[in-house]
Amino acid sequence: MLLRYMPDEPKFEFMKLRMGAFLLSAILMIASIALVATRGLNFGIDFVGGVVIEVATEGEVDVGRVRSTLGPLNLGSFQVQEIRSADIAATEPSNVVMIRTEAPTGEGDEAEAAVQSQVNNILDALRAEFGEIETRRQEAVGPKVSGELLRDGVTALVVALFLMLLYIWFRFEWQFSIGAVMALVHDVILTVGMFSITQFEFNLSTIAALLTIVGYSMNDTVVVYDRVREELRRYKKLPVLKVIDMALNRTLSRTLLTSGTTLLALFAIFFLGGEVLRGFSFAMIWGVFVGTYSSIFIASALLLHTGVRRGLNNDDGAAPENASANA
Repeated sequence: MLLRYMPDEPKFEFMKLRMGAFLLSAILMIASIALVATRGLNFGIDFVGGVVIEVATEGEVDVGRVRSTLGPLNLGSFQVQEIRSADIAATEPSNVVMIRTEAPTGEGDEAEAAVQSQVNNILDALRAEFGEIETRRQEAVGPKVSGELLRDGVTALVVALFLMLLYIWFRFEWQFSIGAVMALVHDVILTVGMFSITQFEFNLSTIAALLTIVGYSMNDTVVVYDRVREELRRYKKLPVLKVIDMALNRTLSRTLLTSGTTLLALFAIFFLGGEVLRGFSFAMIWGVFVGTYSSIFIASALLLHTGVRRGLNNDDGAAPENASANA
């Protein structure tokens, strides 16, 4: 419906805004790195280790009362968080809490027994205070395993970016690969920075979301790049700036449709999928926005500054010529 109000052949001059977009992206990337360095990330149990228990009581739960109940158990550092499902209004009390504690020290069977003992002590104390409770979730990860998971997650991101660079290099040429990978790095940094601002839990599902964002953004970029290359071959005398604007306008409806339908599904997951999927869906929602933006204003705009050539692999055998933009 919204696309009916768009002209059949839009003529937006995206590239005139590229310098402002570069400046905005640079500021946001620096701010994101500074936030992560100073404020940090709210790492989940996957990356820091510990014990997580999610329980539901028969009546409304008082977080302060839960903290006072667990205080005498000598759990070390622990957190108690009220969990609110999508069908509970903000003004209504919830009956679900998540308890997160440090992992007991030890190795092997000794550590496993210590974790189980700690979980039993927590559940026994809650039953004594609140009566019957339902255990909805119970997880335990040791510090050694959590460190390996964090390292493997970061390695997966770096390898994905490197493989994307190689793919674009062979699929198009190296000038295209620089813009594509810079756009992906931009998307990842801004998403991590947003997690630092919001303090959503950063865990393995977030790494999965980042990898999905990389794939989504690359897919959008490849569609635009393919049209740019096609128009460069067709309009050999037209300045590259005009050719890129033309390609972006001709793929705009596809970009809006893809992003819009993806966001509909992601918003449904964010509001109705529960606490476990909230971090993943939030990362994906933000990633779709920044991925669409970077495909237009980062990946495409950088072609004007990397000396992209036109006329490669022409059927008419014409020699490639340099196409510097009249920016």
